[in-house]
Amino acid sequence: MQTIEIGTLPPLGEIPEYMYAQTLRRNRYNVPLKAFEIEKVKVPELREDEVLVAVMAAGLNYNSVWAATGFPMDMIQVMQLRKEAETDFQIAGSDCSGIVYKVGDNVKNVAVGDEVVIQAGWCESNDPFIKNGGMRIVAPSARAWGYETSWGSFAQFCKAKDFMCVPKPKHLNWDEAAVYMLSGATIYRMLTKYEPHVVKPGDVVLIWGGAGGLGTMAIQFTKLYGGIPVAVVNSEEKKKFCESMGALAINRCDYDHWGALSPDMLKPETQEIWRGKAKKFLKKIMELTGGKLPRIVLEHPGEATMPTSMFVCDRDGMVVTCAGTSGYMASFDIRYLWLQLKRLQGSHFADTHECVEFNQLVIDGKINPVLGQTVSFEELPAALQEMYNNTHKGNTAIKVGYK
Repeated sequence: MQTIEIGTLPPLGEIPEYMYAQTLRRNRYNVPLKAFEIEKVKVPELREDEVLVAVMAAGLNYNSVWAATGFPMDMIQVMQLRKEAETDFQIAGSDCSGIVYKVGDNVKNVAVGDEVVIQAGWCESNDPFIKNGGMRIVAPSARAWGYETSWGSFAQFCKAKDFMCVPKPKHLNWDEAAVYMLSGATIYRMLTKYEPHVVKPGDVVLIWGGAGGLGTMAIQFTKLYGGIPVAVVNSEEKKKFCESMGALAINRCDYDHWGALSPDMLKPETQEIWRGKAKKFLKKIMELTGGKLPRIVLEHPGEATMPTSMFVCDRDGMVVTCAGTSGYMASFDIRYLWLQLKRLQGSHFADTHECVEFNQLVIDGKINPVLGQTVSFEELPAALQEMYNNTHKGNTAIKVGYK
């Protein structure tokens, strides 16, 4: 068997020689619509601790935008320099649901036929740092699967480490199961693992990009733990969407102080200009929350929003960031950090046990995927372009193993 059609599966355990994949190559780096191309490539071979999964559906995340553009890093080149590249192309994609079709010789925790969701925390199983008790997510060998590795989810088959497989919640369909893990586990860590700044009843949580994958998870988690979610979005439609999920919401287009700060903006004669504009946003938050400021600010835009995040965060509160989708020059007035005892915390995905904990919340029905749309395998570049343009809402699933 050489290939199978997209949207079909071979008999369980039978592996075709080739598969179709949405690939990236260095000479095609561009906006997503121009960077991806469907190619026929060989199905990858497995190492002893790896699992081959027939992808039923894949989920989109912003790291695939970074992969497509080759910015901030050319990941194919990085993998080549690390001597970790198995091919001269990359198959991106860090979220998926699927069926196990083959396992390596040492795999014991999953078996052929298991329905699984893959969490994106890849690392070497024999990493000495991990064997000495260190967390997988910060190990020297740690990689973001489907971004810092190839053989991600944008293909008919993907391969992952055995510990990356968690049980697919039985009540979810393939599309729903494909879109929750990366964003949900990231938010779970951001809101619950940085003591004492964990969300508690009555805490205000400011959520940038409230209508996106991270934002919809953050709204649910904040409500689950008794907090008050305040979502920031870029349109009235998205504002209403977040309000329908139970969040307070603000349209950032009503304000004009976004972007990085410069030294000229903090001179004695000019500093009140930016501060005056930012205070209007702060007052809107307090108007919505009955006078309360955010105990936790969930950051990921970076350059456009970090000055405001640090400004509006409550005294002794925390700004926690997991990305820089608007840029990486995250400036802010440091006086609001040290004089008001605030905390700036970096956060990156989640450790393996945290993914298991989060997945149990989904299995128990306490957290639900928010599926915005499902598109065909061929439409993947256009759907990712919507994310690049910031016109998406909720999560996007890609049909791969079914029609």
